[in-house]
Amino acid sequence: MSEVLLIIEDEALLGQELARHFQREGWEVVVATDLAQARQQLFDQALDPLVVLSDMSLPDGNGLDLLEAAREAGIGSEWVLLTGYGTVPDSVRALRLGAYEFLEKPCTRDRLDLIVGGAARAARAHRRLDHQHQAGNERYRPEAMLGDSPANQAVRDLLRRLAQVPFSTLLIQGETGTGKGLAARILHHSGPRSDGPFVQLNCAALPRELLESELFGHEAGAFTGARGRRIGLFEQANGGTLFLDEIGELDTDLQAKLLMAIEERTIRRLGGTREIRIDVQIVAATHRDLAQSVTQNEFRADLYHRLSVFRVDLPSLRRRPQDLDQLVPVFVAEFAAKAGRVASEVPDEVMRQLRAYPWPGNVRELRNVIERSVLLSEGNRLSTRWLQLCSASPCPLERHEGPLLELPLDGSLSLEEIEREVLARALDLNDYNVSVTARLLGTTRETLRYRMQKFGLQRPNETT
Repeated sequence: MSEVLLIIEDEALLGQELARHFQREGWEVVVATDLAQARQQLFDQALDPLVVLSDMSLPDGNGLDLLEAAREAGIGSEWVLLTGYGTVPDSVRALRLGAYEFLEKPCTRDRLDLIVGGAARAARAHRRLDHQHQAGNERYRPEAMLGDSPANQAVRDLLRRLAQVPFSTLLIQGETGTGKGLAARILHHSGPRSDGPFVQLNCAALPRELLESELFGHEAGAFTGARGRRIGLFEQANGGTLFLDEIGELDTDLQAKLLMAIEERTIRRLGGTREIRIDVQIVAATHRDLAQSVTQNEFRADLYHRLSVFRVDLPSLRRRPQDLDQLVPVFVAEFAAKAGRVASEVPDEVMRQLRAYPWPGNVRELRNVIERSVLLSEGNRLSTRWLQLCSASPCPLERHEGPLLELPLDGSLSLEEIEREVLARALDLNDYNVSVTARLLGTTRETLRYRMQKFGLQRPNETT
């Protein structure tokens, strides 16, 4: 479909010549000879041109007045203005109103083609961003937190209220897979900062040295390998939301820098000397009990209290099993549509097994189970064959040719202690070969080294 170019030109011959030229270039051209006709096209007939090519001085007024009215009406076209006698105040006003270019007549055809082409590319890019923004706002509403259980309804109601509050920091707590990322996006897209960027960082995915650079950025030469300036996530999220997932994994020294950035609303790039003002909304999330981490001196109390002024606690799926009645059909329809499958019927036996399962991985695990069941289904019915759920606790292993590690799940070990035991056992089995162990555990060497340093894991014969 051709794109619309609105030409506003009071010289009839010039207007016709421009129209013929741009029609040959593939444009759908609409011509207006004065502001009255242009206003009728834009406002009464709701014309939505990609680019407006307008003379500045028209019989019934100034083209800048029309540009200002179009901006106030939310018309996002790019404007190219032509004038026979440009003045400095006019050019300043044109730039202030967001005109793409301000040209003096006479203007060569090649020059005009270049400018109009650039304006078209800019307009297309803006429309793509607007479309993505609108799609995000429609997708991430509080209603996206599916489930009619009392616990989930309370979460939805809280998200609706918080989305109307201009908070600076907020903490989301919940088990892995409960939807902390979804809640963060709902708060952003439903709130006053929805026009700004949404930037996400998983604090457990990077070692400490890289995390600091990711958050605050760096200048060229700040450290070995820093060949150029890097804009950190704080700056990238300026005017929007910075989502810090797994905030409980952040090193204590970085916790102090994060607190300072939140309190002072300024940052300094690594290797830099200039303080940079930021306007960022912080949403932090964790599967840990941060209050307990504070008592164990694993998380700064001042940062915890700063983050938890507003707090959202997400319930586990086993606390709201009745929500399966709404979640399962939605996930079945979603994955069937993506894969072009016809699976739509969920037999009673499938639902019975789904309700009986404790869902340690929560909604994320449910999504994975439904995706597998839909993709492997035969016909339009899901089968219990592909659920692959374990009704026993602990779940028996179907294959256990390799070494096993047994750990008590009676509360005598904390989650961190369990993690340390798993890492220590895996390292010991592989003679502390970091590359092999990382590959075995499905992680990176950098992340494994960070965990080894955190838990003080090293070869028995090594000294610190």
